[in-house]
Amino acid sequence: MLRLAPLALLAAAAAPAAAQQAPAPVTATSPDRSLVLTVTTDNDARPTWSLSRKGKLLIAPSKLGFLMADRVGLQRGFRIEGSETASADSRWEQPWGERRFVRDQHNELLVRFRQHESWGGHAMNVRFRLFDDGIGFRYELPEQEGLKTAKIADEITEFDIAAEGTAWWIAGGEWNRYEQVYQQTPIDAVSTAHTPITMRLADGTHLAFHEAALVDYAGMWLKRVEGRKFRATLAPSSQGPRVVRDLPFATPWRTIRISDDAAGLVESDLELNLNEPNKLGDVSWVKPMKYIGIWWGMIRGPWSWAEGPNHGATTERTKQYIDFAAKHGFGGVLVEGWNKGWNSNWFGHGDAYSFTEAYPDFDLKAVTDYARKKGVTLIGHHETGGNIAVYEAQLDDAMKLYGQLGVRAVKTGYVADAGGIIAPGATPGSKAMEWHDGQRQVQHHQKVVETAAKYKVAVNPHEPVKDTGLRRTWPNWVAREGARGMEYNAWGAFANNPDHEPTLVYTRMLSGPMDYTPGVFSLKGAEDVPMTSTLAKQLGLYLAIYSPIQMAADFIENLEAHPRELAFVKQVPTDWAESHLIAGAVGDYAIFARKDRKSADWYVGGVNDGTERTLTLSFDFLDPGKTYTATIWKDGDGATYLTDARRNIAYDTIKVKKGDTYKLWLAPGGGAAMRVTPGR
Repeated sequence: MLRLAPLALLAAAAAPAAAQQAPAPVTATSPDRSLVLTVTTDNDARPTWSLSRKGKLLIAPSKLGFLMADRVGLQRGFRIEGSETASADSRWEQPWGERRFVRDQHNELLVRFRQHESWGGHAMNVRFRLFDDGIGFRYELPEQEGLKTAKIADEITEFDIAAEGTAWWIAGGEWNRYEQVYQQTPIDAVSTAHTPITMRLADGTHLAFHEAALVDYAGMWLKRVEGRKFRATLAPSSQGPRVVRDLPFATPWRTIRISDDAAGLVESDLELNLNEPNKLGDVSWVKPMKYIGIWWGMIRGPWSWAEGPNHGATTERTKQYIDFAAKHGFGGVLVEGWNKGWNSNWFGHGDAYSFTEAYPDFDLKAVTDYARKKGVTLIGHHETGGNIAVYEAQLDDAMKLYGQLGVRAVKTGYVADAGGIIAPGATPGSKAMEWHDGQRQVQHHQKVVETAAKYKVAVNPHEPVKDTGLRRTWPNWVAREGARGMEYNAWGAFANNPDHEPTLVYTRMLSGPMDYTPGVFSLKGAEDVPMTSTLAKQLGLYLAIYSPIQMAADFIENLEAHPRELAFVKQVPTDWAESHLIAGAVGDYAIFARKDRKSADWYVGGVNDGTERTLTLSFDFLDPGKTYTATIWKDGDGATYLTDARRNIAYDTIKVKKGDTYKLWLAPGGGAAMRVTPGR
């Protein structure tokens, strides 16, 4: 019987003597020395990395490299040619965000790998940055002979998690993109997951795996290989290789947030710190705001996007919504279905869309002129049906038109099944089918954001590629969808369960702002199906699900019918000086304290899952020596998402100071909100 020698022996026989010697590992630590990184090569001369925390192994030795589509992969025959270290400690200011100032303190290790000539002789650098609350690393392929264009079939980036634990995740590569209900399973029961994926280890350590600065590259999914070992796999492409890039270039950063508790995950700025600074300069034209819109009527069913007797986007209705916005201090009115193209089968097609021509019953100029006089901006809408070939051909004209009319924000949309993006093909007139998070669509979103910025328009894409902190570099990228939003609560059997929002806080929300569209005070979906929420939870969502643009999604008649709830929505800011998770557990509940950037007011509140609980909240975040008045909206006696008692809401007003506590009961599917104001 023929017996094959181990690959390590074959490699050793083929390699020069120097390569057979045990390699000396390169190490680095986080600033507080709690994290220790080790980089080396294994017995097959494959680059590997591992990470320990507080003396315990966190990530066991894991491989690094690439599979290539046109040559031997960048995975074997490597030696460490050299390394460099650096450190940084700085503070930068966000033009808008969860907090005004962000500290960037890290240690850096750049490791230069070189393949033996028998494996191609290629150079591959890996840059690591270690923070006290996590790590990021990326590949950098320098300019080199024999490799002008990298055609990447996939990555061999591994994460071998050393300890058992629980994971919260959604499946990568499924038809409904990111719009899935989160699964909670043991780590070793995950299949292929989108990021962020969040884990809690047996010892209580919290991890969240994601990526930062996703530019001109395919989105990363995490595929479990065996046990608790995961490997990066890239979103597919019609061109065969999942990524094609000319050298030199750097990949996105692969990131892990690491914390003792859930609050440490939520308050980390790791991905933001791994992005480049603002490239737009003065972005005072990007305005955080609350808005209402002609949208919920289509989601629930009474109105239509298409022409006809039930058409939602009419001039008359839009002016009515502008009047309401002006009266109650809302900054914008979203209008969907104003433009030609909705009469056909637009889902996954989008062939008929015009992004500059309105339907006859909608006068775009008259509406924007009316809004301007009222101190309100129209929020534009560009649904593509996933057809970026049609959209890109009109993109500049469409954004220029919005810029001329004073439309300072646009909601874009890509409603198509995963793999259903229609892109221009390789030859004139041809088409190519792409993925929502493949390289081609990543390029598309970047083009949209840059074109919009040219005309001072902010962008809020739905059915997007996930956020990876690029809002730092392009601050007009104000929000995204990228998860199951409020719209699912209008669709009966598809409604989000009450655990959904307190899971989003610790998963999807780690990537960046989400346009969740809260504020449905009627608590009714299509055909009056009850929603899985209490009335108080609708207010708590404004604090739990962060976005610099926040919608009050219900019909304006329903908003006016709840004056005390509407009063909170009118008051709550969308731009913060500080944000802290003061109580919470992954998937269970989340209570935040956020400080208004423009005043000394604090806002406290959040959301609960389907289990009632009583919390003792501390006001330790307040300034010492001051007395504050807390105005409270909370679940009333007997409230529950399971019955009509979901409408039970209670109000309270108390005096508080730093160090005081407050017992808060949260109903099943409930929530709470409070405004804490000094000197009242």
